[in-house]
Amino acid sequence: MSGPVELSREELLALLVARDAELVARDARIDALLVTVGDLTAQVQALVLKLGKDSANSSKPPSSDGPGRRPRGGSSRKASGRRPGKQPGDPGAALALVDDPAERIAIPAPVACRCGTSLVESDVIAVRRRQVHDLPEIPAPVVTEYRADVKCCPTCRSEVAGAFPAGVNAPATYGPEITTRVADVVIGHHVPVHRSTVLVAELVGMQVSTGFAAGLRGRAAALIRDGGFCEAAKRLLATAPVVHADETFARAAGATTYLHVACTDHLTLMHTGDRSAKTIDGGGVLPELSPLQVLVRDGYVGYTHLTNVVHAWCGAHLLRDLRGIHEADPAGQLWAKAMADTLLEAHRIATTARGEGRDQLTAAELRIIDRLYTGALARARTDNPTTDRTVLAGHARTLATRFDKHRETILRFTTNLAVGFTNNVAERAVRPVKVQQRSSGGCWRTLQGLADFAVVQSYLSTAAHWGVTRLQALHRLFNNDGPWIPNALTPPATAAA
Repeated sequence: MSGPVELSREELLALLVARDAELVARDARIDALLVTVGDLTAQVQALVLKLGKDSANSSKPPSSDGPGRRPRGGSSRKASGRRPGKQPGDPGAALALVDDPAERIAIPAPVACRCGTSLVESDVIAVRRRQVHDLPEIPAPVVTEYRADVKCCPTCRSEVAGAFPAGVNAPATYGPEITTRVADVVIGHHVPVHRSTVLVAELVGMQVSTGFAAGLRGRAAALIRDGGFCEAAKRLLATAPVVHADETFARAAGATTYLHVACTDHLTLMHTGDRSAKTIDGGGVLPELSPLQVLVRDGYVGYTHLTNVVHAWCGAHLLRDLRGIHEADPAGQLWAKAMADTLLEAHRIATTARGEGRDQLTAAELRIIDRLYTGALARARTDNPTTDRTVLAGHARTLATRFDKHRETILRFTTNLAVGFTNNVAERAVRPVKVQQRSSGGCWRTLQGLADFAVVQSYLSTAAHWGVTRLQALHRLFNNDGPWIPNALTPPATAAA
């Protein structure tokens, strides 16, 4: 066995030089791979940020989530710990017996007991009652004929006829009762026109034409406009301490247009157009607000020209934006979760204060919120230095800048407890647009049809907030009583409370 080979000094130096060259080449490959990994990581984060957006972590509507897709992470609401159904101690509700039924049917006791004893001579010791609540059979339609006498003037030979009642303006027409019921189905419940006529025929036993049903919304809108409802709603909304505003797109006349809403908990007013400042002002409410009032909205820049009023941003929209950033890189975007937790804690503090009947937070509570907010912004700068040029870091810096720049607007709900945390009041008001759109093939045939929808929905929404049912509100219209019109910002019972 041969021993170690002795190398000369020159040979050893040559080996060391070769090893150093290999190490340099390896380090260069590692550096190149790290750069590639960094680039790929940035691309993955950008894809996650883009493809991972849904209604739970962005401003995209739920309809864009697609069938069968549940937003990742589910609801942000926390479990209450209560079991489903009626809670212990709750009185519940059941169909109750009435004292004056329409009909009483006596059921005699058996003539003999099970043991064979005769009961013919025995007295009745009690009566057990059971009632069946039902509807009578569908009655036949009632046809009323008006006969107007016609006379001829002996002087000028002109024919003079008796005047028919209001609404009786054709040889044969539908009366206010059937008109109201068809309108309730096709307008109040967003049932497609043909299906509404079938449903009414099955429920009340009277067939109406699809053309008649299709024209009811236009008729109702004209009666509402002419009756002064829209102008009354504008005047009241212009005096409300807090007004909510939102907009949503709709398809009409083959193009995209927008429906705008200005509302409170008890008043709703909608109008249509594009998303421009001119159209927003065209509703006649928001430009009339004053610096003593608050406008609650989302972050759409179309409202920034309204410098006549104090602004507040919807917290739910901000939480979704923060969630989208955090989900793209949970470990690298901790600031987004910290800011979301700050908003939720501020919301909890403000809700508790309102529940206690306070009209403002204490200085200590405001300092806690301020420190949490400042800390989250500081973490945003740490998580997203200006040297980080990735797409995600750019989006995160933009969002953090928005939180820094609009701090007072975002936290308005903590400095003015009359302002809520979200803009859900306005979002609920515009939701019927999507319901109607889905039930009507996805669009309106004309812009006038969408404008009529906005007027009628404003009327029915406001009436519902005041305890007036759709059927009652529509019956007033088609019975020539004029539209129901609110006379205050809130119903009397609410104002007293």
